[in-house]
Amino acid sequence: MAVFTFFVSHWFGSLFFQTFFHHRYASHKMFTMNKFWERFFHFCTYISQGASYLTPRAYAIMHRMHHAFSDTEKDPHSPNFFKDVFGMMMHTRDIFHGLATNTLKVSPKFLGNYPVWDFLDKFGYSWTSRILWIVAYTIFYVFFATQWWMYLLLPVHFLMGPIHGAIVNWCGHKYGYQNFNNDDHSKNTLPFDFLMLGELFQNNHHKHPNSPNFASYWWEIDPVYPILRFLHWANIIKLRRA
Repeated sequence: MAVFTFFVSHWFGSLFFQTFFHHRYASHKMFTMNKFWERFFHFCTYISQGASYLTPRAYAIMHRMHHAFSDTEKDPHSPNFFKDVFGMMMHTRDIFHGLATNTLKVSPKFLGNYPVWDFLDKFGYSWTSRILWIVAYTIFYVFFATQWWMYLLLPVHFLMGPIHGAIVNWCGHKYGYQNFNNDDHSKNTLPFDFLMLGELFQNNHHKHPNSPNFASYWWEIDPVYPILRFLHWANIIKLRRA
């Protein structure tokens, strides 16, 4: 039970902060917040992602490139140019690393208006941080795993962020239905979207990229949107009009 609880908590915790902080805030600025809350959620993002921490700056730039070049050869992670998901993610990794280390030049139109915390971002992206998290996850399993096969879950913990990205970018542009013609291959992938906290409503999102609600019809449910409404009501964030 302890391993199951830990795995589910890590899966949805990492996924929540990726969609909340990296995607909806850093990339699209669907809402605003003061500096205290920005740093608070920035730190929570690091804790939740752990060994697979993604710097918000690099994520935001790459995601803006994805929207600008969706499903073209310039798209940093379109599945339509790769035989399998592994090839796509290796290509994505190279681009992300170049952005995270400032070695890849990009158009100025993709830069700015994203959270930057130099110390945390550099440490979180370092191998020192990653190894410390890997050791921590392994120690937890040594104490609480009761079956040998539970250790097979450890690589998922190590690569949680990239795994989420692979599912969203591969499935969200290959499988499902389209509500809108966006001149790309973006899809809405049900019923698995709930497991990805709204991120698989790719077709809806590409049609309305600044909308904080990824659902477009009454039978589509974005589980993160009610949380955003609550945080807005609590004056923690300020939703802006799409």
